[in-house]
This record gives sequence, structure tokens and C-alpha cells, in this order.
Amino acid sequence: MHKSEETKRFYIETVGAVLGRHSNNWVDINLFGHQITFTQAAKFNFNSPNYVFEGKILPTFHFGIILNVEEWGRMYSKLNELNLELVTQATFLKNKSGEHLSFFVKDPNGYMLEFKSFKQPQEVFKI
Repeated sequence: MHKSEETKRFYIETVGAVLGRHSNNWVDINLFGHQITFTQAAKFNFNSPNYVFEGKILPTFHFGIILNVEEWGRMYSKLNELNLELVTQATFLKNKSGEHLSFFVKDPNGYMLEFKSFKQPQEVFKI
């Protein structure tokens, strides 16, 4: 079984999460109201764990935290004022299903967090 199918099966069938938006190369999983994203990439290299989406270089493995637009703005301002290295503040999927504001920040363990605010909250996991 291909690793992506194994991953989908684990989260959907074993854990009980719900499949969200996806393509042949990536999948969003609704993990009890939170979004976890898996992206197919070349052989994983911890020194270069990225992919390109809509012309932006993004971290392959990340956890999506979904906030309303006011909370998102406050979080962006707070982390920016702390001089943390924020990555790729942008709007993705502009004028498409799933349009959202987004930025990434690395936690002290090296895990990437993506803070998102969807234009239409009902489209967070829309297929």
C-alpha cells in the first residue's frame, strides 16, 4: 500500500477523522475540528522539508490551526512583535473554494504551525 493511502486509512478508518480537501499530492484531514496536512514530497530531508503551492515555498509537514479573521490578525501581530520568524504570510486559493489567510511559525521543537483564517468557514474541509 502506498504511504499516502496508509496515512489516509490510519486517520480516517482507525482514528475516525474526516477526509477534507485533497489532490493526488496532498490531503487535509479534519482531525476533530483541526486541520492536519500531508503533502507528497521527494525523499524527506529535514534540511529542506518544503514544497511549492501557488508559487510560495511552504513547509511540507505542518499542523493547521484555524482561527477567525480577528483572532488570526491578533496572533499574527503578537508573534510578529515578538520578532519570531514568520513564514509566507499570504492569501491562498484566492477566489476559490478554501480561500484563506495563512502564515507559518516554527515551534521550539522545529514543528511548523500554520495559522489560517478561511474567508468562508464552511469551506475548511470542503472537498
